Amino acid sequence: MHLAYCTNVHRGNTWEETFHSLQSDVLAVRNQVCPDQPYAIGLRLGAEAARTLRDPRELVSFQRWLDTNHCYIFTINGFPYGEFHGTRVKEQVYRPDWTSQNRLDYTLVLFEILEQLLQPGEEGSVSTLPGSFKEFISPQEIPDQLFENLVACSRAVEKMEKAKQLDLHLGLEPEPLGLFETCPETLSFFYQLQQHCSDPQSLLAKIGVNYDCCHLAVEGEDAATGLQALDDANIRLSKLHISSALTAQPSPSNLSILESFVEEVYLHQVVVSKNGKVLRRVKDLDLALAQAKEEDMILGDEWRIHFHVPLHASPGNGLGHTGNHVLDTLNWLAQAPQKCRHLEMETYTWEVLPPEMRAEKVVDQVAKEYEWTLDALRARGIEKISDS
Repeated sequence: MHLAYCTNVHRGNTWEETFHSLQSDVLAVRNQVCPDQPYAIGLRLGAEAARTLRDPRELVSFQRWLDTNHCYIFTINGFPYGEFHGTRVKEQVYRPDWTSQNRLDYTLVLFEILEQLLQPGEEGSVSTLPGSFKEFISPQEIPDQLFENLVACSRAVEKMEKAKQLDLHLGLEPEPLGLFETCPETLSFFYQLQQHCSDPQSLLAKIGVNYDCCHLAVEGEDAATGLQALDDANIRLSKLHISSALTAQPSPSNLSILESFVEEVYLHQVVVSKNGKVLRRVKDLDLALAQAKEEDMILGDEWRIHFHVPLHASPGNGLGHTGNHVLDTLNWLAQAPQKCRHLEMETYTWEVLPPEMRAEKVVDQVAKEYEWTLDALRARGIEKISDS
């Protein structure tokens, strides 16, 4: 089993910028976590960086750097295609979606890079968006092209892995207001996907789900129920994102505090519920807060917000988090650890957290997340982590 943190935590759109963060920030985290053992890196590559790194000379140079520093790559985050820090991302993170040839081409470049970096017989994963965004495409009117591009990806990956007898797979990541966002919607999407393929069994070996704990917790789902439903449907668990979401009871004081989480880079979808039943979903936190000021608006008794918060620390000030969903996920995994061997921590929001929550350096925060996660894994008897 492999554990890493995703390097989308750090800035970097070009390969030069990405490699700089690997040399500085990633190695600094590594020196705190496990300086004397092989260290797994969860690589984030945007399209521009990937085009540069696929050059054979760059890849050879990067492999030498990995070997020198006793590091290795087992997974790549291929969800954000372009810029991911310091500029407005919001719904643009879903563009290009899987109806686009650009999305297919970019994803295959990531697999080409991964194929070169892996040793014979190893396993590698790439994560991606849940097809598209509901604002772009209705789940009732999914274009055939989206399914066909995913089928084409699975076939290309299957060919790519044969020379080195690798196990390569793509993980589609359910996300609030994504084309599919809940486990039932995921099951429906995969059923439709299989209808577009002549060999569904082969397809499901190459395309599965990247289960992000933050996302499914925002939806109010029970981890064990959802994960078991996916497993019962033979949908591969490609990767687990160990992440926690922000929660709040919508009292006047809490709504006031939530104003400090409004920012202009990422979408922070809100699921409003009462007695565990979803009342409505709102595209972004600022919109939900504006709606809360309307006299006839039903606020429910809990808001769950797609805002990744630290695994090791509560937001405080009366706000909560969905850490229990993470622990429930690990409890499920502990019963069948062979179901997923790729684990990745993904708190990418350090730069946009309220000031009081980002007092420490990002490197120190990530190291604390490692400590929390490794303790949680060991407490459940999951000991065989590559960098523990």
